[in-house]
Parts: sequence; C-alpha cells; structure tokens
Amino acid sequence: QVQLVESGGRLVQAGDSLSLSCVASGDTFSRYSIAWFRQAPGKERDFVAAAFWTGGLTRVADSVEGRFTISRDNAKNTVSLQMNSLNSEDSAVYYCAAEREGYGIVQPLYTYWGQGTQVTVSS
Repeated sequence: QVQLVESGGRLVQAGDSLSLSCVASGDTFSRYSIAWFRQAPGKERDFVAAAFWTGGLTRVADSVEGRFTISRDNAKNTVSLQMNSLNSEDSAVYYCAAEREGYGIVQPLYTYWGQGTQVTVSS
C-alpha cells in the first residue's frame, strides 16, 4: 500500500496561482499512477489531472486545461499540481489519489487517497 499526504492548499484571490504537492510513502512510487480530484460543497468528487505511472503521460480535465499542470518527480516520491489563473469555481478540497499501474481518470479506479487540502479562491 501507499500513503499520500497533500499540502499547499490555502486561501487565495481570483487570478492567483497556487501549487499543491502530494508526497507518497510506503511502496514503490514509480509503479503508481497519481491523480488529483476535487470536491466542492454539494458536488461530486471530480477528476482534475493525472500523471500516469509509465510513459510520461499526463491528463488534465477540460475544466482546467490550459491553467493547471501536473508533474511528477519519482526521485522525490512527489506529484505536484500547478494551478494558475484561479477563479471561484476552483474552490474545493483537492485530493491526491493513487492506483498501482493504473490508467484511469475516474474516482472508482483509484484505491489510495490522501486526506485532502482545502483551496479557497476569493473573488
């Protein structure tokens, strides 16, 4: 199994940038795909971005394409989410998720989850 800890969430103003980090431990990090999901009050947990375990492939949701970038550093067991041009619709709890040798972009395909980090964008 793998343990995930997110960090970096805070209150920001619209138009600001913010970087979130997910640090993993407990297993071979390079064998896991890592994804970010987010959940706003009253809404379902939605896919944001994923950095897959092999091939250097990444995906970002249409809602954040062009503003968010996901990257991973296997040597540091870390996946980062760089968020630019934030707006109020980005306010949510952001969760890091992991799946061993996974390729999915939907929540049920990810087994391991962090506790989340709150991002609040003030308009």
